[in-house]
Amino acid sequence: MATPSTNQFAVVTGASSGIGYELAKQFAQHGFDLLIAADSDRINTAARDLKAMGANVETVQADLSTPEGVNQLQSAIQSGGRPVDAIAINAGVGVNGRFVETDLEKELNMIRLNVLSVVHLSKYIVKEMAARGSGRILFTSSIAGTMPTPYETVYGATKAFERSFSEGLREELKDTGISVTALMPGATETNFFHRAGADDTKLGASEKDDPAEVAKDGFEALMAGKDHVVAGSFKNKVQAAAGHALPDPLVAKAHAGMSEPGSANKK
Repeated sequence: MATPSTNQFAVVTGASSGIGYELAKQFAQHGFDLLIAADSDRINTAARDLKAMGANVETVQADLSTPEGVNQLQSAIQSGGRPVDAIAINAGVGVNGRFVETDLEKELNMIRLNVLSVVHLSKYIVKEMAARGSGRILFTSSIAGTMPTPYETVYGATKAFERSFSEGLREELKDTGISVTALMPGATETNFFHRAGADDTKLGASEKDDPAEVAKDGFEALMAGKDHVVAGSFKNKVQAAAGHALPDPLVAKAHAGMSEPGSANKK
């Protein structure tokens, strides 16, 4: 019979690539065992890489935009019989374009993944952690959640929800032994912009942050118990501050210039 692991246990969603994969690496490098989830079979390749680093890794391939997918992940957590010491609720997608033209089903799917699945999974995890009186939760929001985001109008709204949800939940749980942290990256070198249909935007064509650095910032903030971290470049911190301080119409106009379809080809 295998000896039960004494390592801490972390769950990471959206872990097949990008920030999620790099978050999983951070946990692995700091001695955590892992359960990683994504809707792509690339999750198995990610698991092999993480195992090569010495981590014990289990996988779940599930579409977390559906209740069935979230239930599948919850069942995997339960069947493992281990308390969740930390979870990075990271899975998310974007949709770029003029709202009058964008595909409604893609936007509804985005809301299901970026909002509904976050609430669904959090409800289970928070109850599990509260019963033990300990745990750490990291939500991947975005600096987009601090401002109006024309041409990513629905996406920005989902990230504003996630940021608000994180901060509200943190206050509710402040005396329970559970810490909640919002990770707020800017434009990061992942597949996000391509999947969102934003390759031809200034944001999509711009120099972006290294997902490994973003994940490191997020992991360190989580372990330090911070309420949030604006990760990556100093430019992100300026943009997030502007999102809070400047009038919304001014911020919206600036964002539109970066995210408008075809803006990459404009001077």
